[in-house]
Amino acid sequence: MRDDVRDYLADLVERARGVLGDDLTGAYAAGSVGLGGYQPGRSDVDVALLVAGPVPAAAKRALVDRLRHEALPCPARGLELVVYRRDVAASGTPEPGFEVELNTGAAMAFRATFDPADRPAADGRFWYALDRSILRQSGLALLGAPAADVVADPSPAALRALLVDALRWWLARPTPPGDGPAPGAEDAVLGACRALVRHRDGVWLGKVDAGLRVAATDPDAALIRASIAARRGAPPPTGPAARAFQRRVLSCLTADGDPRRS
Repeated sequence: MRDDVRDYLADLVERARGVLGDDLTGAYAAGSVGLGGYQPGRSDVDVALLVAGPVPAAAKRALVDRLRHEALPCPARGLELVVYRRDVAASGTPEPGFEVELNTGAAMAFRATFDPADRPAADGRFWYALDRSILRQSGLALLGAPAADVVADPSPAALRALLVDALRWWLARPTPPGDGPAPGAEDAVLGACRALVRHRDGVWLGKVDAGLRVAATDPDAALIRASIAARRGAPPPTGPAARAFQRRVLSCLTADGDPRRS
């Protein structure tokens, strides 16, 4: 882990403890930091906090005030922080289930949400359970017990349904017309690779590592490798090529019955 990220996470935990006190039972670096795929200038810092019980409204607001980028500058593109009750994290629910969601950073639109019902459906409600599944496997404990001891996976059927929802969300996103490079298409392709690896091999990998694993045997290896190169500054793939690959992965995940139509 980079020194600037390590120092930032230590400060974040101390500030969170200052607001939540003994109700803060766990803090974890998740996402690309946990998976070992953090890319300076491109990746976010993902953090999950676990609390003993419901967080009072005043504490939610205080936590946002103490942790937002203007109060604690994030060294990455931005901070994506989610607070869960300990019982929710241990339940394996496919629902969002969060107490607080905070997105903040120099290159990230600010968002503070204090109730899952206020999360716009168009932004996707599947992220949270998928993120908790990644956290269970690869979360780095900053405070509290190992993530695998306190976070549960959704059921296999629920996890597959969530992966399908995520693929369909990516497919629904607009792309530039024509056959030119489509900014963001590389993340759609590599996100599909990560979903395929989790479905096929039962393991979460960072986007680049998932892409390399799929590309080793996939007929669209050139597209996947171009998507990896795009994360380092090369042109992204075209929208039609990315969508065709995503649809093929979606077909793989739904080949034995669409979990949303069963």
